[in-house]
Amino acid sequence: MNRLSRRELKTIMHYNGGVCLFLGIAMLIPLIVSLIYQEYQYLTSFFSSAILTMLFGLVCLKGFKKETTVSLKVAMVFSTIIWLLVCALSALPYYLSGELSYINAYFEAMSGFTTTGFSMYPNLDAVSYTINFWRAFTQWLGGLGIIFLVLALLRSTGADVMRLYLAEGRDERLQPSIRHTTRTIIYIYGFFTIIAIILFKVAGMNIFDSIFHAFTALSTGGFGMHNTSLLFYNSLWIEIAAMIVMMIGATNFALHYTVLKGNWKEYFKDIETKVAYSLIIIATLLVTVMLYKNQVYGTDLLLNFRYSLFQIVSAVTTTGLQTAFYPDIITKWIGLGIFLITLLMVIGAGSCSTGGGIKWLRFGLLIKGMLWQVKSFIFPGKAVLSKKIHHVTELGVTDDVIRVAGAFIFTYFLVYVASIIILLFYYNDFPQVIFEVASALSNVGLSSGLMTTQSPTLVKIVFIFDFWIGRLEIWPVLLLISITIQNIINRR
Repeated sequence: MNRLSRRELKTIMHYNGGVCLFLGIAMLIPLIVSLIYQEYQYLTSFFSSAILTMLFGLVCLKGFKKETTVSLKVAMVFSTIIWLLVCALSALPYYLSGELSYINAYFEAMSGFTTTGFSMYPNLDAVSYTINFWRAFTQWLGGLGIIFLVLALLRSTGADVMRLYLAEGRDERLQPSIRHTTRTIIYIYGFFTIIAIILFKVAGMNIFDSIFHAFTALSTGGFGMHNTSLLFYNSLWIEIAAMIVMMIGATNFALHYTVLKGNWKEYFKDIETKVAYSLIIIATLLVTVMLYKNQVYGTDLLLNFRYSLFQIVSAVTTTGLQTAFYPDIITKWIGLGIFLITLLMVIGAGSCSTGGGIKWLRFGLLIKGMLWQVKSFIFPGKAVLSKKIHHVTELGVTDDVIRVAGAFIFTYFLVYVASIIILLFYYNDFPQVIFEVASALSNVGLSSGLMTTQSPTLVKIVFIFDFWIGRLEIWPVLLLISITIQNIINRR
């Protein structure tokens, strides 16, 4: 059945309440920053937002009882709705502070929680400590996933937890139970957060900037504190620290767990590692040659390499921190540079990581699938091909696995093309449009200057939709749309 029963809707509302209660508590944390930096004007906006969110959460939690088990359909619908709801409530501090209109505040919140990185603040250099902390904190929370963070706290049956876990695009276990898996990943995430803060501090940042960039780089979110992002610091050491943290965030947590247990050789054997570093090496060399040939950053080969490497790593990890900006990126990087960065953003980061995009695993599977298909033409008809990949462990690959990966990529490109068509009604710079849409749909945030606070409202809505559907890996959103359309048809 495509329709949701009343019991299923009540169950969804009940879970919504639990998440909103958690979110309301999280909104109280920026109050500490307001007090430390004496930005008292934000106390009211954050406190009011927290109270409203917690009251809404309590009403849903107590007013709607969990009346049925969570099927995969219910879990997927819940995951789509809760992301919209959380972002609607998380936009309140931006809006109530008087700094952004509500549509811009919602854009900022969705960009934050989906770890995308586009911002509606026209002058990031003037943004307060309190607001910057909230921006970074939403990305840190969103890096793990809204549902994921609550799974560690939920009192629910194993089947319900498993389906909620799957609904947010995750399917790998670190421990026998999903509850223990979620807690283990949170411990790993916390550990790497501390490491990231230390790296940025040692590289030369002050403590607040270190915390901010640890949150946004590890979550592969890419929010910056300054209009020129990391170029503001103009520090090679800070850029190196950022690239290390971005790669950590973009790597599969199951692989992290394996390495932290002492089996570090698995890192180099994994198909995702091979895909990621192959892409980085090839793209960096090509872009460096292009930049050096055109003397974009002078005749210093190492300087051109430095700019190339950072943008490539930021793109392939879907982070969005930048050291190259418009107008340079749309005039001097145009051609090969823009094409390769766009391609890398589409390919995206690792599965079961904080990154977005098609994912290294699916890309690797399609490359392997292509090679297996070619071999099937060469080998005798009765020959049996061994279809295996190494991803944390040795895995057999069926035709169905390749078919599902192919279906996802095809659907991704349909959404990508549809978004491009809409934007071309407003902008006639085709390379810039395909660049920005790829950045939005893959939750990257690298910008060529097209998306601004002055952009048309429909363009902002398209980007918000792309943030949302990209973060949820398409299927849950399409299911919700299908159910909604079916309900409308049935009512007629």
